[in-house]
Amino acid sequence: MRTKLTAAVTGLGLAAATVLAAAGAANSHGYTTSPTSRQAHCAQGAAPDCGNIVWEPQSVEGPKGFPQAGPADGAICSGGNGQFSQLDQPRNASWPTTSLSPGAGFTFDWTITAAHSTTDFRYFVTKDGWDPNTPLTRADLEPQPFLTVPMDGRQPNWSESHTGTLPQKSGRHLILAVWDVADTANAFYACSDVQF
Repeated sequence: MRTKLTAAVTGLGLAAATVLAAAGAANSHGYTTSPTSRQAHCAQGAAPDCGNIVWEPQSVEGPKGFPQAGPADGAICSGGNGQFSQLDQPRNASWPTTSLSPGAGFTFDWTITAAHSTTDFRYFVTKDGWDPNTPLTRADLEPQPFLTVPMDGRQPNWSESHTGTLPQKSGRHLILAVWDVADTANAFYACSDVQF
């Protein structure tokens, strides 16, 4: 009887530990809603054939350290996460775009589903001449972010906004937003197709 009771308690303890571990792994999630990211378009049904990202737009998490480290070229928009590889597909440049005007005063908006200690938020844009018919690589991006928002370890708000100056660009481009988490080895990635 004692052995069965001990086994039952141990089993319940392992089940609880598994649930807590799974919850602990989901401490920090978020994605951009302005400009609308590919994962937000998928979740809203504006882009077809998106796979699992439809239910998890906040989960594009990959290794941090971009651009020196992080997801491999061609897998940047998915954060290097194979289950979200649809986000890396150029789709013959058919991703919906957000219209933008260069200059000051644009506000980037994030939906944060679980806040976490944060190093910074950084925003990169593609170089002039970028080919939207190919998966995104580091060579496609301007080498420095055009906007960096330092957080110094603070947690973001559930609705996080950053106002900055958009670069002088024209035509179709892609903006890569990177949310660097301070106390894990990961970052969150969001690609937004835009038309200047």
